Amino acid sequence: MVLETLNPLRYITSLVPDTMPVATVPILILMCFLFLIWNHEGTSSVPGPGYCMGIGPLISHGRFLWMGVGNACNYYNKAYGEFVRVWISGEETFIISK
Repeated sequence: MVLETLNPLRYITSLVPDTMPVATVPILILMCFLFLIWNHEGTSSVPGPGYCMGIGPLISHGRFLWMGVGNACNYYNKAYGEFVRVWISGEETFIISK
């Protein structure tokens, strides 16, 4: 009897109604579907770092601020080739070098 009163699952199950799991499944499926649509982008023929929900532009802009323009351009040219698409200040920028 003492163990039943100290059981935390007893309090949790009394707070959550039985219909909660049934209602959350369609909501989770809808959220996953919207996430996939939001994350989908047309593939570009120009090589460069991916967009990945805005993380790619933040990383490439940070690299330009941290390394400087010359070193960052050399890094991207070694990684992706002589024609590269990056983001600087949130705008798509092309680096052309040989």
